[in-house]
Amino acid sequence: MRWLRGVLIADPAIILSTICFSCVSVLLSFFDSTGKVPAAVASRWARFLLFASGVQVNAEGLEQIDPNGSYIFMANHTSYIDTPVVLANISVQFRFLAKRGLFQIPFLGTHLSRAGHIPVPREDPRAAVKTLQLAADTIQRKKTSLLVFPEGGRSPDGVLTEFKEGGAYIAIRAGVPVVPLVLIGARHILPYGGGIVKSGKVIMRVLPPIETANMSLKDRGALTAKVRGLLLAELAS
Repeated sequence: MRWLRGVLIADPAIILSTICFSCVSVLLSFFDSTGKVPAAVASRWARFLLFASGVQVNAEGLEQIDPNGSYIFMANHTSYIDTPVVLANISVQFRFLAKRGLFQIPFLGTHLSRAGHIPVPREDPRAAVKTLQLAADTIQRKKTSLLVFPEGGRSPDGVLTEFKEGGAYIAIRAGVPVVPLVLIGARHILPYGGGIVKSGKVIMRVLPPIETANMSLKDRGALTAKVRGLLLAELAS
C-alpha cells in the first residue's frame, strides 16, 4: 500500500493503528487548545505500534531530561520507525518538523495539523526560514519541545549525512538547550524503502543537553557541527 509522495507502508498494524489513533486524536483535539491531548494520543499510538510489531527499545540517559523543560531534540535518521521510538520514550511535550507531504496523508495529516506539528515547505527557501522562526516562537510561547532530524531525510545506508542548520537556528532563537539523540538499530526494524516493520531492538541514547542561552545565530554552524560530531562518535563506538 502506498500513501503519498514516496511514503510506503504495507504493515497492517501501522495502517490500522494510525487510522484509529489519528481519528481519536482529531476528535479529542476539539476539546483541547494546548495540543497536549493529541501529543498524549500520539505517544500511546507509538507504544502500541512498537508493541504490536515486537520492537523493544532500550532508552538510555533519560535522566538528562527535565520533564518540565523545553528542548530541541536532534537525532540521526535512518528509518520511519525513528519517530515512534522517540514518541514512545521521551516524556516531555514535543512537536516536530515534518515535510509538507505528510500533512496531505488522510487521517495522519489531520492529526499532525490539529496537534500543532509544523510543515516544512522545502521547495521554498524563504518560506522555510519563516517556518523556523515560527517554530522558535511556538517553543517560547507554549514552553514545548521540538524533534528535528537535521539530516533532512533518512540515510539510506545508515551513514550519517551532512546536517542542516535549521535545528540549531531554532534552538538559539528560542534560547533552549539542544539534546542530541542517538538511534541505533532502527534501520534494521524498518529498512529504507521497506514497508514491513520487523521485530528487534532499538537503542535510544540521550546525550547531555547543550545550552544555547549565550549563543547568537552566528553560532548555529558551530553548534550544528558539534551535535553531528557527538552523534558520529556515539555511532562509531
